[in-house]
Amino acid sequence: MATTLPGVDVVTVGVGWTGGIVAAECSKAGLKVVGLERGQRRGTEDYLTVHDEYRYAIRYDIMQNLSKETVSFRNNRNMKALPMRQLGSFLLGEGLGGSGTHWNGMTYRFLPYDFQIKTLTDKRYGPKKLGPDFLLQDWGLTYDELEPYFDKFEKTAGISGDDKNPFSGKRSNPYPTGPMKMTPMLTQFETAAKKLKLSPYMVPSANLSEVYKNPDGETINACQYCGFCERFGCEYGAKSSAEITVVLTALKTNNFDLRYNSNVVEILKKGNKVTGVRYIDTISGEEFIQPANAVVLTSYVFNNAKLLMVSNIGERYDPATGKGTLGRNYCYQILPGAAGFFDEQYNTFMGAGSLGMSLDDYNGDNFDHSDLDFIHGGSIALTQTGARPIGSNPTPPDTPTWGSEFKKQSIHYYTRSFGIGAQGASMPHKENYLSLDSTYKDAYGLPLMQLTYNFTDQDRALHKYISARAADIMKEMGAKTVVPNAEITDYNIVPYQTTHNTGGTVMSLKPEDGVVNNYLQHWNVENLFAVSAGNFAHNSGYNPTGTLGALAYRCAEGVVKYSKSGGSLV
Repeated sequence: MATTLPGVDVVTVGVGWTGGIVAAECSKAGLKVVGLERGQRRGTEDYLTVHDEYRYAIRYDIMQNLSKETVSFRNNRNMKALPMRQLGSFLLGEGLGGSGTHWNGMTYRFLPYDFQIKTLTDKRYGPKKLGPDFLLQDWGLTYDELEPYFDKFEKTAGISGDDKNPFSGKRSNPYPTGPMKMTPMLTQFETAAKKLKLSPYMVPSANLSEVYKNPDGETINACQYCGFCERFGCEYGAKSSAEITVVLTALKTNNFDLRYNSNVVEILKKGNKVTGVRYIDTISGEEFIQPANAVVLTSYVFNNAKLLMVSNIGERYDPATGKGTLGRNYCYQILPGAAGFFDEQYNTFMGAGSLGMSLDDYNGDNFDHSDLDFIHGGSIALTQTGARPIGSNPTPPDTPTWGSEFKKQSIHYYTRSFGIGAQGASMPHKENYLSLDSTYKDAYGLPLMQLTYNFTDQDRALHKYISARAADIMKEMGAKTVVPNAEITDYNIVPYQTTHNTGGTVMSLKPEDGVVNNYLQHWNVENLFAVSAGNFAHNSGYNPTGTLGALAYRCAEGVVKYSKSGGSLV
């Protein structure tokens, strides 16, 4: 028997960046908010042993426990899906801060092209450029409409940048803090890129270049360039994350109740409204019902979609008929690039998660695709994130993968090699989608989220083209040996690639095209909101967090508006 608790104005399901932003904005507006986090509490004081590479980067200490909940995977719907039993292709966060705790900190804004990708692609190349199997659509919100929310997120996080990207959308303000330090390898990249008539700029970074106090009064410290960002929390409090910014802001209002070890298993609904959520205390096993006037799903991509599906809210996507929107438009990212091996040495072991230089000459529609068999592209970057010794064993081609020669080469090239990489955009395809697994269940008796996904010919063509451009830059940098990334075939969930999963709960201009409107309000259930990278109609050539932060502020504004007047916000 579940215990029913006193009702509140708002309940958030998950307390990472999105849940923290919604909690902070709603509690500042005077609403009573409960944040349900299925993981545990953590803060900067919990990361004093953060430089333990084996514990955090190899054994994934702060990631999701897959023995309790995971996803199942197959390349196509004719295959048997099997559970992912070890973290591989992507790393699912858990605990206060979610995936925003172990992120690198790259904080881009998606391009204006991204938000109107269907309209602008059709206008320039015609509607048959990709073909009918790709589910390309505009987002229902333009870059200019989202710009104030981008600005607000960057000020909250104190993002460091240089405003030198000629392809970016118009900005209302410069970055709150200046760019990170230049290093010899970044200077070398900048010089080579300019010789090729490209436009390099410093990566927008949530590893702050200086001590900064944000508009809510929270202090973020300056980066120490220790090289332990990705897969780690920051013991210095120098990497912007929810637990050192918006969560603290929400707690200071005394309107925010944060509960740990609280796993939501059902959204409760009556008529055309939700009434709250049912959750399980993962320590005691007790069940609770938390009534709320508004429910906001602020967990990871997979979990937001899963909760809607198991609660029978919305029509699930059927690839056979094309009907339904819940689970549709799942996208990942591809990783073109090139490795370079040099004679001179670099301090590769130092760095930060988003210390780097990037260029957008081959991103979005910034170059002509008329004679190419793909659209979009990717941001090409050289990042100096810190080469940790266990995971960094660079060797030239044809080097044995074990033995004395492998050891000799990996030691020699540890400080004499690095890569130029790209985040390749991913376009939605009718056969790539999310659904519920019919066989496997999690520890709480719910079906696993099932991922059906494979790379497309669009992905393969984009990957090959962008890898060649990365190799051009590496050659100009003077590498002795240049190795473009191998061409991709079928997607494999085992090796790590990127945690940038998107889609499944797409935002749209019309109800028939998505799950939520442009306030992230559910089209069919007016007091239910869902905000995550699942709202992206496709995946761009950038990290998603900057755009996700902007959408979270848009969502929070919508929840506050709804609390005053009710009804549909669009």
